[in-house]
Amino acid sequence: LTGYVKDIVPRYRTMRGYKVDRRFGWDTHGLPAELEVQRQLAITDKAQIEEMGIEKFNAACRASVLKYTNEWQAYVTRQARWVDFENDYKTLDPGFMESVIWAFKQLWDKGLAYEGNRVLPYCWNDETPLSSHELRMDDDVYQSRQDPAITVGFQVSTGDLAGAYLLIWTTTPWTLPSNQAVAVHPDVTYV
Repeated sequence: LTGYVKDIVPRYRTMRGYKVDRRFGWDTHGLPAELEVQRQLAITDKAQIEEMGIEKFNAACRASVLKYTNEWQAYVTRQARWVDFENDYKTLDPGFMESVIWAFKQLWDKGLAYEGNRVLPYCWNDETPLSSHELRMDDDVYQSRQDPAITVGFQVSTGDLAGAYLLIWTTTPWTLPSNQAVAVHPDVTYV
């Protein structure tokens, strides 16, 4: 479906008389490339990559990604997409990376980028954050699981809140028998 959209919009603009560069692009970064090479080299954790050497691992990733060039050209041509394979771009090329950094700098200078904090899915095996695409790409990258969780109510016995319950949620319910107290901060509003 994405290939269809990547073709139909530029094709329409070309047919309307506009000059549209239709360079084919190779996404050569990220976890998919790394996981493929880890499988090829029987690497199971980040320490083995570091032992091998980052430069050697990166070279193996480049070779692996480019190994499928002919298959991609045949597949895309079979889809009847109008693309230029001779002047393609690869996300591993320094010129491409520099253009992305340049574009981000333009957004930053215009005040259209912001810094924030948020929780990201994380691959403990590779010690890297995961994109939403990476979460869906492979069964062994990220698996939903049910963690044990429990909410317990502790009744307040004295003070202004006597008779009220403190609700405590934990993902380690097996530690509850050893809990001796519930601690709260006097200046924090709990809801």
